[in-house]
Amino acid sequence: MKKFLFRWLRRVVWVALALAFGLQLWFFAHVLWWRSFNPTETSFMRLARAELRLKQPQAQLAHQWVPYERISVHLKRAVVASEDSHFVEHSGFDWQGIQHALEKNLARGKTRSGGSTITQQLAKNLFLSPSRSYLRKAQEAIITVMIEALWSKRRILEVYLNVAQWGEGVFGAEAAARHYYQIPAARLGPYEGARLATILPSPRRYGRFFGPAQKARANRLLAWMSGTRIP
Repeated sequence: MKKFLFRWLRRVVWVALALAFGLQLWFFAHVLWWRSFNPTETSFMRLARAELRLKQPQAQLAHQWVPYERISVHLKRAVVASEDSHFVEHSGFDWQGIQHALEKNLARGKTRSGGSTITQQLAKNLFLSPSRSYLRKAQEAIITVMIEALWSKRRILEVYLNVAQWGEGVFGAEAAARHYYQIPAARLGPYEGARLATILPSPRRYGRFFGPAQKARANRLLAWMSGTRIP
């Protein structure tokens, strides 16, 4: 009986390992493909559309892909300054930022800051969900390593700017520029770029209400943007 249970348990473990390995291969294949081809949809987009369709069955997302060179340099600088100031220097993880976030969380007594880099956010947006768990963070880290190993920094920022959420049902820089300012992403000025970057931490909330704290944040970003390095 013990031998039977041991063999059964061993098979279960091997099956679990095979499934986990297969899942990583699936992620790797997509990351490799998207190095040259643009993703048409992300995990976050599917979740957002499903939620919208609970209220409006025919609802569609606002999303239009534009190449890197057709996105305003002001938006690129603002997003990097706001979300990941060491983006061009690190290899996917900003350890200094993570330490700073941990210190802030300890001081507040609760988790508010995550210290996630643009690459980590992109890994989550492409494949995962907004849920918080150690398992999801571990998977996010693995995908982050894949992306950093296979993509250039320019490609990472290009994809991120094209799939990031900027409001309820609004995804990507082009859709955001047209939704908020009725202009293409290429024509965004410094303040428009700073304001859009300020929406990113909570797009559904700040997309509806852009209060005094967000305006002050956008003004601070304007001062930081000129010294921000981008690919």
